[in-house]
Amino acid sequence: MHLSDAEWEVMDALWRLRAATAREIRDALPPANRWAYTTVKTMLDRLARKGAVSEAKEGRRLLFTPLLTRAAARRAALGTLLERAFDGSWAPLLSFAAEDRRLPKRERDALRRLLEEEERRKGAAPCAAADGEEAP
Repeated sequence: MHLSDAEWEVMDALWRLRAATAREIRDALPPANRWAYTTVKTMLDRLARKGAVSEAKEGRRLLFTPLLTRAAARRAALGTLLERAFDGSWAPLLSFAAEDRRLPKRERDALRRLLEEEERRKGAAPCAAADGEEAP
């Protein structure tokens, strides 16, 4: 499921709150994105139509609850990035991430450990980068 940048902001607030009214979600947004109540409500209605949130009446309040998990949203966003920027291939994405100077050594080392751990779990030899060198 594709989320716009604004929908990500609303969903992020809702994931933190777990269940909330439109006003509570609005108040949980970062100050730079504290849109009008009607704007937030419109986005929530759109997210409900997409199946990302549910809405339920609780007394006089309308509570929104996330149906889309953060992990599922991340998976979809990563899939989109993978297809658009890396022709659907993981090796160039991982190589790019490992070579990016903004990626701290600590995070490169963590990435390397994760890949090695996954390979051990599967019982395979350590994976190689696209160019045949050792994995990041």
